[in-house]
Amino acid sequence: MQESKILKFLGFMWNPLSWVMEAAAIMAIALANGGGKPPDWQDFVGIVFLLLLNSSISYWEESNAGSAAEALMANLAPKAKVLRDDRWSEQDAAVLAPGDIISIKLGDIVPADARLLEGDPLKIDQSALTGESLPVTKGPGDSIYSGSTCKQGEIEAVVIATGVHTFFGKAAHLVDSTNQMGHFQKVLKAIGNFCIAAIAIGIVIEVIVMYAIQHRRYRDGIDNLLVLLIGGIPIAMPTVLSVTMAIGSHRLATQGAITKRMTAIEEMAGMTVLCSDKTGTLTVNKLSVDRGLIEIFAKGVNATEVILLAARASRVENQDAIDAAMVGMLGDPKEARAGIKEVHFLPFNPVDKRTALTYVDHDDNSWHRVSKGAPEQIMTLCNCKEDVKDKVHAIIDKYAERGLRSLAVARQVF
Repeated sequence: MQESKILKFLGFMWNPLSWVMEAAAIMAIALANGGGKPPDWQDFVGIVFLLLLNSSISYWEESNAGSAAEALMANLAPKAKVLRDDRWSEQDAAVLAPGDIISIKLGDIVPADARLLEGDPLKIDQSALTGESLPVTKGPGDSIYSGSTCKQGEIEAVVIATGVHTFFGKAAHLVDSTNQMGHFQKVLKAIGNFCIAAIAIGIVIEVIVMYAIQHRRYRDGIDNLLVLLIGGIPIAMPTVLSVTMAIGSHRLATQGAITKRMTAIEEMAGMTVLCSDKTGTLTVNKLSVDRGLIEIFAKGVNATEVILLAARASRVENQDAIDAAMVGMLGDPKEARAGIKEVHFLPFNPVDKRTALTYVDHDDNSWHRVSKGAPEQIMTLCNCKEDVKDKVHAIIDKYAERGLRSLAVARQVF
């Protein structure tokens, strides 16, 4: 670790824009030693001081930005409940190995690729991997992937892959292993090469003019060459750019964004078109209800009442994306259970494809059952006629053309 820090610090001192300053330092101490005068110690010390100062600032700022990113990654590092020596314990995901038995429950981030053992199906949010906005159902024998989140259920699983061998790790490794030079680095290299070429040409011309034409003394010519070397290179430019990007990286880290390479900040800032082929990759991965598109098939019911009924057939504590969207449409989540007594709640399952709540209304003590879910299932419950089904299918197709998903809500009064 200490060796890598030293190499990193030296990297700031050894770049094209510093080469000229280093050449000036060598010239001040080695070549400026004639005409009866000692070496130019003042210029040598000043140049070395500038090099160390710029390198120290760049190293310090980038290290701070890197430390903020490392601290954020440490906080985001998942934990895992592991069965070892016939005892369950919480361990860092980094210590998992293939063959370990782990427990996955509601709200857990899957710490490694694993295969589910016997138990009830889970609902897994894989939006971080696939971009799909809705959770998928995983049963015994199915594989779950590192980085996904458990939205419903609890089950044990056996680890089958960890680290860079996971589905997510392979993709991350491909991104991390790329060595292509970015646009920002190309610009800096072009500026450095231009400065070096311009200074080299200037030195050649100045040497010819001073010594071959004007016949100046050796020491006077060396002093002029030092001025050209020092003044011809923007020595502070790498430092200013490093500090600017380090500040940006630190601010991004405070907002939960991890920046592995500081030059990526400039790359993103200069981007004009970003293409994405998956829903949820750039969105907030949250569902919402469009009140203006609610279709009502029952008399005496308005859109507000439909939303209330859908919220009653939901439970926020299940952390289901659809349930959260329904309850989120209310002014206060408590309205979903206000004025009623819950008798029985049927959570979503892949067979029924719906949720349902049986409740008693406190106003008249009447019994009600409200259900929401896949339109086909709700229409079957309501025993709808063919003309109603045709109309519903037409509406579903119309929504699908716009990339919208349809959800049906029904109420039964006993």
